[in-house]
Amino acid sequence: MIIQLLIDNLNSWIIPHAIKLKEEIIKEFHFTVKLIYDHNDVIKGDVLFLLSCIRIYKKLDLNKHNLLIHESALPKGRGMSPLTWQIIEGSSEIPVTLIEARPELDSGKIYGQKILKLNGSELIDELRILQFEATSKLIKDFLAKYPDVKGVEQKGTPTFYRSRNFNDSKLDVSKSINEQFNLLRISDNKRYPAWFEKNGCKYVLQISKIE
Repeated sequence: MIIQLLIDNLNSWIIPHAIKLKEEIIKEFHFTVKLIYDHNDVIKGDVLFLLSCIRIYKKLDLNKHNLLIHESALPKGRGMSPLTWQIIEGSSEIPVTLIEARPELDSGKIYGQKILKLNGSELIDELRILQFEATSKLIKDFLAKYPDVKGVEQKGTPTFYRSRNFNDSKLDVSKSINEQFNLLRISDNKRYPAWFEKNGCKYVLQISKIE
């Protein structure tokens, strides 16, 4: 059985976690596992997991299953950055859902779901670790049942999150830290830091925990 893990974002925080997941799948299931960094390197196989892709994967006919993770209670919350948007909205329980990739965005069958329960103190690096832990469990659950796996079609009216941009990380100087803490929590100090404007100048505000 051939399992492939695709990452086409080479700057992604997810790479060391994906390497560890590859080793765990080999050890637990004795499958052939390929870690791939380019869509063109995907080969014909059994299951392809799309772990972190900045481009839409289109070669859906090469593998029997093309699966991805989406952090929402689908069909609610399709689209971009669902984990981030829900935390800003104040959610403390985030569904992490394993679905089949389809040409229509985030519309595929659901094969499993885990719930992230947050205490409200987690910053972006901690959120990513929790998200990937749930991802790993969903992938292993799927593989443990394969090929006797049955997906469930999504039911209900879809809603969509848009892509986030630079202005979405802007803090309001007239509001308190407490009011904007969820925005600070999901800020990435290197890639998309929180920022504010004062006296005609823009300033970056970084956040980290003191151990």
